[in-house]
Amino acid sequence: MKAKQKKQKSQIGEIANARILSGVKVLDLTRYLSGPQATLFLADLGADVVRVDDPKRVDPAASAPPFFGPKGVSLTKQTDEDLGIAYLKRGRGKKSITIDLKSDDGLMLFKQLASKADVIVENFRVGVTKRLGVNYEALKEVNPGLIYCSITGFGNDGPERDRKAYDLMVQASSGIMSVTGDPDGLAYKTGSPISDGVSGTFAVLGILGALFHRTKTGMGQFIDVSMTDCLTALMYDEPWDCYNDLGLPVRQGNRIMRFSPFNTYKAANGVVALGAATDADWINLLTLMGREELKLDDNFMNPGWRIVNNTKVDSIVAEWTEKLPVENIVERCAQQSIPCSPVRSVSDLQSWPQLKQRNLLQSVTHPQLPKATGPLGASFPLKFSFADTTNNIPAAGHGEHTASVIKHWLGKDADLGHPIQPIRRDSDRDKR
Repeated sequence: MKAKQKKQKSQIGEIANARILSGVKVLDLTRYLSGPQATLFLADLGADVVRVDDPKRVDPAASAPPFFGPKGVSLTKQTDEDLGIAYLKRGRGKKSITIDLKSDDGLMLFKQLASKADVIVENFRVGVTKRLGVNYEALKEVNPGLIYCSITGFGNDGPERDRKAYDLMVQASSGIMSVTGDPDGLAYKTGSPISDGVSGTFAVLGILGALFHRTKTGMGQFIDVSMTDCLTALMYDEPWDCYNDLGLPVRQGNRIMRFSPFNTYKAANGVVALGAATDADWINLLTLMGREELKLDDNFMNPGWRIVNNTKVDSIVAEWTEKLPVENIVERCAQQSIPCSPVRSVSDLQSWPQLKQRNLLQSVTHPQLPKATGPLGASFPLKFSFADTTNNIPAAGHGEHTASVIKHWLGKDADLGHPIQPIRRDSDRDKR
């Protein structure tokens, strides 16, 4: 009986240390952030992610400031070992091979690797992969089970499909800038490049869905990810098209149109974010502020009236918060189950016990400085009861894994000085 229990515990331990995407092979043709974010998440989940780098130039993020190296962080390279901090973060857990996709031998080698791949992710401008001969239509001929994910600014069809776009342009085009910022000021982008992060996350969602679909059908497919579509889709929980009819400005600052109060307020020693999304929240807040008389006022007890007259509501809340320290306000609200938080600075996050408990922020490792404490990067933000998402593998050197990947994926030694043999389809892949 004890032997059986011991065996069961051992099996549970193996499951707990499993990697969700173990065995999934990914070819990564991405640069900048949206694509590398997607492939970083895939690596976190255990996929074998292989970056395909140009032999003539390093990844743009590796050579862009700020840098981290033997002498610390800097805006200019201080040593040959200095690498861009963005690259150290985005390259974790990935391998690097170098292939000249513009050469015949390089293209043949890439197609051989693609015949073994489960997933390809790219974020070139529309038309680039077709010119290189590595588009989905070309590669599905050698691998019908291939899942091919393309991330672009505006999608693979439509009148603006060919336009180049970065996060700023996507935030502008998607409408999110028009509703962000002070109602009486200029439009603002969000502080972080949200369209890259959102589209990279949606790309992973699509890839996981396509992998599941393939287990049922044996079919690969093309996934078209538009950064603009992804950001717009997340915005439209709000009834933006109804704001004019309701007589409300679309730019609400820190507010949400459906609630009042719901804003940031000055405290005696900082700023708090505080909101009442339910009648119970509002009643509890009135009690906390010592404004019991407003519970008898039909206007103040009407959510619609409070939304229209939000300035009056905000002034009442602000009059209360400005006299108290942040810690006091947060604690009092917590006791009454009223949503409230201090407005933390980025530096505050490093010492916040909640994030420490979750182990979210971790020092990024430099490949040549394994013992050095590097800048902080975020670990995979989801926790699984039976899967490991630890990713402590430092970003790879340029082309570091060319020989080993060719050996492991193709079962032969890398000899790029000789012609690559024609592709033969993987018989196991054909059975899918």
